[in-house]
Amino acid sequence: MASSLTLLHLTEQLPRLDHRVDRHLWLNDVLQWVRGDRQSPEQAAARLGLLVDALLARPQMTQAWQAWWEGFVADADATPLLADLGFASRAAFISDLGHRLRMKLLPSTPDTRDLGALFLFLKPDPFDVQWLQALDEHTLSGLTRLVLPHAPTQSPPALQASLMDALTYCVGQVNATGHSAEIRTRMASRDENTRPFHELPMALETFRQALQQGGPHSPACQTAAQGLKDQLDDCRHAAYTVYSHLQEHGISVGIVFRLRQLRHLVIRCKHLLETLLTHAPVPAMLALLAHLAQVSHDSRSIGSLWAANSHMLAEKVAQRSAESGEHYITRNGAEYRRMLGKALGGGAVIGLTTWAKFAITALALSPFWAGLAAGTNYALSFVLVMLLHWTVATKQPAVTAPAMAAKLKHIDNDDGVDGFVDEVAHLFRSQIAAILGNLLAVVPVVLLICWGLIQLGLNPMANEAEARYVLSSVTLLGPTALFAAFTGVLLFASSIIAGWAENAFVLHQLDSALRYHPRLRRWIGVHGAERVGVYLQHNISGLAANISLGLMLGLVPVIAFFFGLSLDVRHVTLAAGQIAAATFTLGLSAMSTPDFAWAMAGLAVIGPLNLGVSFYLAFRVALASQGVSGTNRYRIRQAIGKRIRAQPLSFFRPPQAMPVMDATRTR
Repeated sequence: MASSLTLLHLTEQLPRLDHRVDRHLWLNDVLQWVRGDRQSPEQAAARLGLLVDALLARPQMTQAWQAWWEGFVADADATPLLADLGFASRAAFISDLGHRLRMKLLPSTPDTRDLGALFLFLKPDPFDVQWLQALDEHTLSGLTRLVLPHAPTQSPPALQASLMDALTYCVGQVNATGHSAEIRTRMASRDENTRPFHELPMALETFRQALQQGGPHSPACQTAAQGLKDQLDDCRHAAYTVYSHLQEHGISVGIVFRLRQLRHLVIRCKHLLETLLTHAPVPAMLALLAHLAQVSHDSRSIGSLWAANSHMLAEKVAQRSAESGEHYITRNGAEYRRMLGKALGGGAVIGLTTWAKFAITALALSPFWAGLAAGTNYALSFVLVMLLHWTVATKQPAVTAPAMAAKLKHIDNDDGVDGFVDEVAHLFRSQIAAILGNLLAVVPVVLLICWGLIQLGLNPMANEAEARYVLSSVTLLGPTALFAAFTGVLLFASSIIAGWAENAFVLHQLDSALRYHPRLRRWIGVHGAERVGVYLQHNISGLAANISLGLMLGLVPVIAFFFGLSLDVRHVTLAAGQIAAATFTLGLSAMSTPDFAWAMAGLAVIGPLNLGVSFYLAFRVALASQGVSGTNRYRIRQAIGKRIRAQPLSFFRPPQAMPVMDATRTR
C-alpha cells in the first residue's frame, strides 16, 4: 500500500515540473523509490516496471512524461557524462586524488545542465548496476515506447551527436596519452609502437564519415567501426609495453595511473561505439548507464584509486625487500651461528645507543629537539650496525616477510607447501638467534658502561628517579603491549620507505646521475664519484630503512604528544638495555621487587609484538603482490600446524647441514 501511494505521488508530480531543479529533484525521488531498501535488484527492477506501466496506462500521464523528457533532453548536456565521468581532468594521480576528496567532502547541486554533475548528485552505486541489468523485456519495451515512440530502432540525432562528440574526446585523450613523453619514451620498439597512435585520428575520421554518409547500420560504418576498435586495441597493446620498462627501471605511480586511465578510455570508446551502432537504442543506453554507474562509484573511492595504482609499486617494494630478506634467513647450523654473532654485534651497538639516550635525556631539551636528538641517535646507531654488517632483530621481519611470500609462487603442490613450511621454520629460528644475540650483548655492554662510569667518578647512566621510571614504563601492567605493537607498525613503515626510496633511486637513474655529476667529479674525482654511485645503488634501501626508523622512533611520540595522543615506542633491545641500566642503579635488591618482575614480563611481550606486527603487515603486502588465494592460505596454515605437532623442535634447533632439496630450493 505504501509503495502504491508513493508511486501515485510521483506520477501526480509530473505535470507540475517545469523548472530544471524540480525535474532533477523528481528524478532523484524516483531513483530513491526504485532503489527501496537496496536489498533486492529484482524488486527494484519491478518497481521501475510499475512506474513505466503507470505512465503508459493513462494518456495524460504519458503526455506529462513526454513534456518532462523533452525539457530534460533540451536542457541537458550529455557529453560530460559520456566522455568525462570517471576520468581525471589532469592525467595525474595527485590531481585525481584531490578531485575525489572534493567529491567526498563537498555536496553537489541539482541545478546544473551538466549530466556528469547530475549523475554525481544522484550518487549511483553497484546496486544500480544490478537492477539496471535485471530489467525484463516488458519493462524495456515500455521504456522504448516512452523514450522513442516514433523510431524505436534508431537513436535520436541529438543522442547520436552527443555520443559522437564523446567518442571524439575519448579518442583524443587516448592519442594524447600515447604521445606524452613519459609514455612514449618508455615503450618497447618506440617507432613501431607509436605508429598506432599516429594512425588513430585517421581511423576515427573514417568512422565519422561512414556514419554521416551511410548511417550507423550501413556495412561501411560497421567496417569502419571495427577498424577503429582494432586501432584502439593496437594503441592499448603498445602502451602496455611500458609495464615491462617499469618493472625493470622502477615504478612510477603517476605513469601507472596514466596507463590505467588509457585502458579505461579504450573501454569507454568501445561502449560508445556499441551504443552508436545498436539496433536497440534503449537497452544499449541502459547498459551504458550501468557501466557509468559503476564508474561513478569507483571514481569517488579513494581506496580503489590507491589500490589500483599502487599494486605494481607494492609488488616492486615486496620484490626488493624479498631480495634483502634472503640474507636474514638461516638454513643450517653454520648460518645460525653467523646470525648469532651478527646479532651480538648489533646488541653491543644498541648498548652504546642506550647510554647516548640517557645522556640526551639529561640535557633536558624541549620535546621536539629531544625527540629529534633521540631519533638521530637511533638512526646513527642503526646505520652503524648496517655498515658493520651486524643485525638488529626487530628490523628483520619487514624484509624477511616478502622473502617468505616470494616462496608462495611454488605452492601448487604438496612439495611446494612443505618447502614453504621449511622456510617458516628457518625464519623462526633466525629470529630467535637474532633476538637472543641482541639481548645477550646489550645487557652486559650497558652494565659494563655503567661500571666504567662509576670507576671514572661520574654519575651512573640513569639516576634513581630515571631508573624507577624505566621499570614503571616497561611494566606489563601499563600500555606496554600497545606501544610495542605500534613500534611494530613503525618497523613495517621503515621497510616501505626503504622500498620506495630504492624504487625512486632506480626510476630516476640517480646512480648514473651521481657517477657523472660534474661537481661531484671535480670534488672527489672520477673514481670517487663512481664509487658513490655504486655504493648508493647497493645500499640506498638499507640507509633509508635505518634512518627513517630511527627518526620515527624519536619523533613520532613527540608529534603524537603535540596532538594529545599518548603514544610511545617500545623497542625490545633498547628496553632491555634501559632495564639493565635501571637495575645497576637500583642495585641487585631491585631484582626481587614486583616492579622488576612486571618489567621483565613487559619485556617478554615487547619482543614478540615488535616482530609479529611488523612481519604480519609486511607479509600481507607481499601476499597481495603475489595474489595468493584464500584456499592456498588455508593449506599453508594446515601444513604449519601439522609441522608444529610433528616436529616442534625444528622451529628452534637448526639442522647441522642443509638438505640437498633445500639447497636446490633456495637457489
